[in-house]
Amino acid sequence: MQNNVPVIAVDGPGGAGKGELCLRLSKKYGFAILDSGAIYRVLAYAALKKGLALDAEEELSALASGLNLSFKEVNNAVAVILDGEDVSSFIRTEETGGAASKVAVLPKVRAALLQRQRDFAVNPGLIADGRDMGTVVFPDASAKIFLDASAEERARRRVAQLESRGVAADYDKILKEIADRDYRDRNRATAPLKPADDALVLDSTTLSIQEVVDTAVKFIETKLGR
Repeated sequence: MQNNVPVIAVDGPGGAGKGELCLRLSKKYGFAILDSGAIYRVLAYAALKKGLALDAEEELSALASGLNLSFKEVNNAVAVILDGEDVSSFIRTEETGGAASKVAVLPKVRAALLQRQRDFAVNPGLIADGRDMGTVVFPDASAKIFLDASAEERARRRVAQLESRGVAADYDKILKEIADRDYRDRNRATAPLKPADDALVLDSTTLSIQEVVDTAVKFIETKLGR
């Protein structure tokens, strides 16, 4: 709980189903959504637009503190809104991704973005989607969920997602990329990907999204005292 605002923290690796779970929880409870994975990309995109050097720590941290950023549902997905503009597609480019990895290593930028994420906790509540929401950003969250799934299942889901868009996908390549990222995320020195001690660990490998939502809601209701 952040300043007495209910926060539901949902962490886990990519492809476990966090996005869909958070969207459904947001609808159920009427809470706002924080897609923390987009934060660094948004900062990088804003910096590129302003022509800032990607190692200009003071300017970047000031920009991070004042980002006019919000998230809203558009066509059953979470859209990223910067200065009133939907930048969801722009922040997913290779250029923005590369820039995000550069600004993310700057300590003052990380501190500014940590506070910026916490600022999203306003009434009636927040659904925080990420990798360190329950362990670092909102350690006092009302309810914490760690949603996982096997690397093989997450690779299958990614292939299906790409093929549904008419994009050819190489299962073995995607599986390797997922396994490599899992290793990096779970073994990094700062904010490693792991469940909070008081989190519900939920494996979605063999569950439908409705089963995931039902299990999560039962847990959240007990935490919120409903």
